[in-house]
Amino acid sequence: MINYYSNIAVLQFITQILTATGIRVLYLCLLMLSACGDSNSNKVINDGAKNIAQEITLPKLRVLTWSGYETYLPRNGSPLTLELDYLKQYADKHKLDLEEIPVARFEDLIPKLLAGEGDVIASNMSITPERQSQVAFTVPFEETVEFLVQAAHSKPIAYASQLKNLRLGVAAGTAFEHTAKGLQRNNPSLNIEYIPSSMGSEAIYDQLVKGEYDIIIEDKNVLRSALQYRDDIQQSIQASSKRKIAWAVKYDNEPLLKKLNTFLRHEKLTIHHVQSYKNRWHRIQQEKSIRFVMRNSFSSYYFWRGELLGFNYDLAKKFSEDNNLRLEILVAEDHDDMINFIIDDKADIALGYLTPTTERMNQGIAFSQPYHYATEMLVTRADDDINNVSLLANREAVVRRSSAYHSTLAKLKKTQVPSLNIKYSNESLSTAAIIADVAENVSDMTVADSHIVNLEMFFRDDIQTPFALGEPKGQSWALNKDEPELMQAVNTFIKQHYKGLFYNVKYNQYFKNESRLGRHHKHYKKVHKEGTISPYDNIIKKYAQQYRFDWRLMVAQMHQESRFSTGAKSFAGAQGLFQLMPNTAKQLGVTDINDPESNIRAGIMYMDWVRERMTYLNPEEDQLIWFALASYNAGAGHVRDAVYLAKKKGWDSQMWFGHVEKAMLLLSQKQYYSKARHGYVRGSEPVNYVRSIKRRFDTFKLAVQE
Repeated sequence: MINYYSNIAVLQFITQILTATGIRVLYLCLLMLSACGDSNSNKVINDGAKNIAQEITLPKLRVLTWSGYETYLPRNGSPLTLELDYLKQYADKHKLDLEEIPVARFEDLIPKLLAGEGDVIASNMSITPERQSQVAFTVPFEETVEFLVQAAHSKPIAYASQLKNLRLGVAAGTAFEHTAKGLQRNNPSLNIEYIPSSMGSEAIYDQLVKGEYDIIIEDKNVLRSALQYRDDIQQSIQASSKRKIAWAVKYDNEPLLKKLNTFLRHEKLTIHHVQSYKNRWHRIQQEKSIRFVMRNSFSSYYFWRGELLGFNYDLAKKFSEDNNLRLEILVAEDHDDMINFIIDDKADIALGYLTPTTERMNQGIAFSQPYHYATEMLVTRADDDINNVSLLANREAVVRRSSAYHSTLAKLKKTQVPSLNIKYSNESLSTAAIIADVAENVSDMTVADSHIVNLEMFFRDDIQTPFALGEPKGQSWALNKDEPELMQAVNTFIKQHYKGLFYNVKYNQYFKNESRLGRHHKHYKKVHKEGTISPYDNIIKKYAQQYRFDWRLMVAQMHQESRFSTGAKSFAGAQGLFQLMPNTAKQLGVTDINDPESNIRAGIMYMDWVRERMTYLNPEEDQLIWFALASYNAGAGHVRDAVYLAKKKGWDSQMWFGHVEKAMLLLSQKQYYSKARHGYVRGSEPVNYVRSIKRRFDTFKLAVQE
């Protein structure tokens, strides 16, 4: 048989037939046989396999979404990616390549579906009679209810009869328009004024407060989150009955409709209404929804470049996926607040590096087996010459009085170092903020858990951890002690994943400090006399000119992002010279994110898109680029939060340097980020990012003429 397959002519004939008929499985058998053949036969087989591999592409599931639906940090509800997460599961199950197709205007979603530009609409679309006359809906997987919203200074509306002569702002084509027309039928003098569907919720709230409209309509879950960070709006009366949310497909695409319905029913993602439950875990399974409470912090749960991230968030998401549950996130102020969420039955599980204590157990809290271990570390400046406990004599350590670190230092002072001074910080200061004070020589020393320090050292090299203060302590998930069934499910999950592949990948992603990105690569080449700044100047110039950027600025940004390394990859998954997130690159049409030209083209295209979004904030003309760079780094949402905060502080919201950047720095403090739409942001990162790029850009301008 080997001799037969060694016949080149026969092999070529067979490969042509297999390729033409698409019988790729048989061809794979030839690949296996190639190991036994001679070099000529191997070459024919391998060449054929290469051609076939290039032809193999997964069929697409084209998903139409509304790009105007503004992202935010969910503080009391499901992540905004819920629908796409479900569809991704469906696509994986059916071996489909999910392609997201953003649509600028909500009212264009159904026309584009009917025109064949997509296969399914997934955009929080509620089922209405008007829409049912145009498209077919899957079985519903979520419910919502709408409320009227007023400015906080307005007289509260208690009855529908008080809507007379009011101005109601709604976006055309949305379910809110359907609700508005229903309200108008009962109140003919109610004036409906249309808002551009491209305008985000935050801008609409601003217009409401300014008096552009008297009332607007908002979904309950979105409004519930907004009320946690805005004190200038108020919830008014309910505007609609419960609406069911589903996916929409064309009526003539019945096979897809059946498959989607089968998937939703099989995965038990449809709406259930069960009256009684055996226990909490039974209720969670029947309602297909679980509530996790965690803190909005860099080590737990946060919003970055349009992505929800965080070690605890990823664990909660994985637990929900493994058990086919809808994930709901609640945000607590601190660890004590997390425990209160469990005691008051506002959440099912508290997830936030909680150490089991007798006091908490006496409150009715039970703890899972440990899912994480942390060691308390002494934190000093990088140039501090200290290597043992005896050298702590007459030094000062700053910690919060309520923290476990205080107990550790008090014990150390009592037993080993009597002259150690303990200073208490403001309780609102995070551990990361205290570490920053140490780095900047505001404070002498502090103590922090090892995972927090590792995360900080990923971004900074001006601190060190000379030694540990004690042995590692186990940290657990917390829940009500009277829920053994839920505890069993939690412990089963931890046992399955702790130190496993998923856990290790996520832990390394967030906490392993192998080295800062800049140390991975050599410093960029010096500016040559001929004007060469980077190895990619010619490519940069081409696309910078096309999108109206100074090419030297783009080189400065590229250096800041990747140090000119094509293989650079951030802990959050951003890749390549311009550190693009894979989803962003895909939407920009980039298939090979590590190809230098593709990455540069996409990076500059994305900068152009970000710059356009920042024009809404009306910055001064010479400031627009700095707002855009900050947005590229941290996300447009965090920049908008900083602008909003700058206004409240009386600073110039149209100027980045010395004004909005100051507000950005405040958004890493709890008293400010707890009232911001997008929550916590490591404000020093975008501030330093913009300043570093500007300094390098100024240098390049002096060295290289335009």
